[in-house]
Amino acid sequence: MRISSNGSFTQSLNAMLARQAELLRTQMQMSTGRSFTTAAENPVAAGISIMLDRADAELARFDTNAAQLDHRYGMAEGALDSFSDRLVRVRELALQGANATQNNESRGAIVAELRQEYDALIALANTGDGQGNYLFAGSRSGTAPFAANSAGVVYSGDQMRRTVDISPSQALADVDPGSEIFMRIRSGNGSFAARANPGNSGTALLTATSLAGSPAYTGQNLTLTFDGAGGYEVTDSTSTVVATGSYGDPATVSFLGVQVSLRGSPSNGDNFSITPAPNQDVFATVQSVITALESPGLTQTQRVAQQNLVYAALEDLGQADGAIIDARSSIGARMNTLAQTADERSAQSLQLKTTLSELRDLDYAEAASRLTQQLTTLQAAQQTFVTVQGSNLFSFLR
Repeated sequence: MRISSNGSFTQSLNAMLARQAELLRTQMQMSTGRSFTTAAENPVAAGISIMLDRADAELARFDTNAAQLDHRYGMAEGALDSFSDRLVRVRELALQGANATQNNESRGAIVAELRQEYDALIALANTGDGQGNYLFAGSRSGTAPFAANSAGVVYSGDQMRRTVDISPSQALADVDPGSEIFMRIRSGNGSFAARANPGNSGTALLTATSLAGSPAYTGQNLTLTFDGAGGYEVTDSTSTVVATGSYGDPATVSFLGVQVSLRGSPSNGDNFSITPAPNQDVFATVQSVITALESPGLTQTQRVAQQNLVYAALEDLGQADGAIIDARSSIGARMNTLAQTADERSAQSLQLKTTLSELRDLDYAEAASRLTQQLTTLQAAQQTFVTVQGSNLFSFLR
């Protein structure tokens, strides 16, 4: 076999350069902490790492979504808590105003405070999230959803319930639109509303209403009319008499699944309507308290009419407070779900990071040993190069 000086030189140089490349690759791995720096070094691990990185980034996006939702839930829960407190105050003022010991001046002061509470309730319904969006506006979050006018309070948001992804397989609804929380509240006792005729001339006062059980109330319109002599009759919307009975002060009148408790003495022709409980917004309910206390209360008949109006408002306030409590409970349940999914996302992210570490993180102990070996190999290659280049015919002749 022929051995040329050029071939020997090239072979030794290539061997030395190969050792240098290996050494540089190990140094790069130790400086980056990665077992491979390019996909060509480990195509399978590189491909899996990219997929795992994307999955972890997706979990980070879910974390951001969950944090924003949690912030909005917290703001909404705080606003509803304050809303409930103010409804309690409205109820207290209504009871004070209905007291027979109040005069026009003291009742006027109560009405003034009620108007302040009315404005405060609208402001709470227009609570923002601190980022330029309104909590209870549905998807129209850039505009204040509630505004007062001469007819009452109008809602300019929408009924859309936005959902936000908080995990690969779960989404949660954002804060409920204000139309659901504040505007669609059952009045009366939630099943029916008993209301005194404004034209009543007696002293009969509503004190309580409830469902009697059997036979069940089927949602018909009824009228309870007294004859002033201890009797009453109940007629339906066609003026057909469906029940009759006697009344004593006080008494609970029961008919067709309805129970109506009254005290006082009704005059002949005095009547009370019983209708399926319609929806009413909470602001109209507060306004009804104001209207009731602003009505005249000088004569006995006027005071009774005023107290019946206050009773109806108090009954509606109870329904409104229950609706706010339900809304807060719903938000609390969603906040609990957020906390649970946060733990699940954290566990998933930890598992992804552990797998990624096993795939691409460098074993420093192994790399340090390999670096030492490669240094020794490079030095041997360099020494071999020097020795081989010195072993030629010209050196022998010299």
